[in-house]
Amino acid sequence: MIRLLIALAWRFGFLGLGGWCSLVALFSPIFDAQLRLPAAGIVGFLTLATLWHPRRYRFISTAALIAVMFLWARLEPSNNRDWQRDVAKPAWAKIEGDQVTVYNVRDFLYRSETDFDERYVTKTVHLSELTSMDLFASYWAGKNIAHIFLSFGFAEKDYIAFSIEVRKTKTQAYSTIDGFFRNFELIYVVAEERDLVGLRTIYRQPNEQVYLLRLNYMQENAVKLFLEYLKKLNALVEHPAFYNTLTTNCTTQVLYNAQDAIGADRFRYNWRLFLSGYTPEYLYMVGSLDERLPMQTIMDKGLVNSRAQDVLDAATFSRMIRDGAPNPHAAKIE
Repeated sequence: MIRLLIALAWRFGFLGLGGWCSLVALFSPIFDAQLRLPAAGIVGFLTLATLWHPRRYRFISTAALIAVMFLWARLEPSNNRDWQRDVAKPAWAKIEGDQVTVYNVRDFLYRSETDFDERYVTKTVHLSELTSMDLFASYWAGKNIAHIFLSFGFAEKDYIAFSIEVRKTKTQAYSTIDGFFRNFELIYVVAEERDLVGLRTIYRQPNEQVYLLRLNYMQENAVKLFLEYLKKLNALVEHPAFYNTLTTNCTTQVLYNAQDAIGADRFRYNWRLFLSGYTPEYLYMVGSLDERLPMQTIMDKGLVNSRAQDVLDAATFSRMIRDGAPNPHAAKIE
């Protein structure tokens, strides 16, 4: 009985490893595009053949799996590729006591999603003036998936938004499956809100549904989280990292940053964070939104599409898109 269990465990383990290596061969950049399907087929065949006749195929199949794992382990992220224009210039920050200067803040002038004038600005803010921390959830494919990004406001007049995204080269298009297999690097896009929000509510077709959720926070924790974002931002300039569809994406990175800055006991893993469209529900559950209102009311009042479309060119864009969005720090319910 024990031998049977060991044999079954070995077979299932070998099948799992072989299946994973087949997927790596098919979807990762360890082979040129024209070689991926044949390589995956060979690895899959050797895996199944070994399960059928271990003595005959185990050495060659083991060698094939080791070769795939070796090539996978050698893949390294890079900052030196032919990047698409919107992610070509990473931001970085200088921290001098209370003063923070952020360079290469994106503020593009769009005519369409792919037609725009590149413009970058430098922003200098003071940590003592950090007065708001808000989350944007942008939906484009139903209620289950959303792009999540944070924005920090200073003295209610200057805002810095962080959007954690896939960094694609000029020859790449986004693929959820490719995102599992080290095809993309990670980038922290730092931008004006009218860039990130305007792009999604006006210039992408069809328009995404963008919700502004004003967060319930302690000012001390907001400062810690802002500094954590800057720390990760600067680290990527020196040490690039791969994007991963499941573990290293726009939502999980927000969670990791919050855990590192504020504490893992405050923000824990939850299935709602892996189906990112439910992130607002998770925040409501942990008390990070205005608990005086029902969740649906917060979402309804937080939809910014029409407001953003009306005031895109206004100097007070950020203030005006917040009109009507429930604020847990307000003395009364808005």
